[in-house]
Amino acid sequence: MIVYRKNLDSLILGLLITLLVVIFAFPTLAGERKNPVEIREWEISAGGRSRDPFAAGKDTVWFVGQAGDYLGRLNPLTDDILIRELDDGPGPHNLIVGSNGVVWYSGNLSGYIGRYDPKTDTIRKIKMPAGAYDPHTLVFDENERNIWFTSQSANVMGRLSLSDQKVDIIPSPADYARPYGIVMAPDGMAWVALFGVNQIAAIDPATLKLRSYALPEGARPRRIDVTSDGKIWYVDYRRGYLGRIDPKPGTLREWPMPSGSDAQPYGMAVDTRDRIWFVETGVSPNRFVGFNPKSEKFFSITPIPSGAGSVRHMHYQKETGQVWFGTDENTIGRAQVISR
Repeated sequence: MIVYRKNLDSLILGLLITLLVVIFAFPTLAGERKNPVEIREWEISAGGRSRDPFAAGKDTVWFVGQAGDYLGRLNPLTDDILIRELDDGPGPHNLIVGSNGVVWYSGNLSGYIGRYDPKTDTIRKIKMPAGAYDPHTLVFDENERNIWFTSQSANVMGRLSLSDQKVDIIPSPADYARPYGIVMAPDGMAWVALFGVNQIAAIDPATLKLRSYALPEGARPRRIDVTSDGKIWYVDYRRGYLGRIDPKPGTLREWPMPSGSDAQPYGMAVDTRDRIWFVETGVSPNRFVGFNPKSEKFFSITPIPSGAGSVRHMHYQKETGQVWFGTDENTIGRAQVISR
């Protein structure tokens, strides 16, 4: 019995030593770094889930407080942060900024798209039709004549004419499709990630006719973007893939994420070199990842310092070579992806 106990203790000790060697020899996947980019974050003391920043200049970055009901403005040169409260509880989900400096935001809980003029500190609300009661993500068309948007729970896409405030509604091709991310392609087509089904939709602006593209079974595309060649890129939140649709031949390709099926990719952006950037939110800390379509390689991995919790949307500022994002840790982040 004594001999058996001694041998068992030795075996357990050996296993523990082996386990420790493995742990320290191989860092966890979430902490992996590969050609990291410089990331800086600003803490937003107002809280309220600061998200969806839009860089309107070197000294002006607008964002929303989805749970805090506010518009925020960060000056990254001075670190000053201003909060403009919204008193109607709209749950602002997203914003975009026009070339004239006017801020447009989605009043997700109140069924309107808001227009905020920083020069006069005035807000005008454009009520959406009953069939598009929860405007979600906004995007301008090429000449800023229209705002295209998704309406997730209402299960539609919409187009708001800024000249006469007319709203066109485009129904989803399937029940519970949950239109989510939206982007405008170089040819003027609007592309939408249908998060509730394994489909991506394309809308012709001339006819408003919709065509859907089927993705692999089980796919759930959440965000979407486009490269200069007109190819459509999406992140598959459920399966952990980066995907590409080439509209002309209608072909599809996918690449498994560095973190595999647990990656839960969410916010994404494309830089001026047509490289794809996205955040894996299924790991902690979240990882800011770069993919080069030319080499078909994931070439950069950077853990986000705050941990992030989740990065839901990103905006690329071509003038500075920076990607801006908000986190569920109530920070606004900036990744320098191209040196200036």
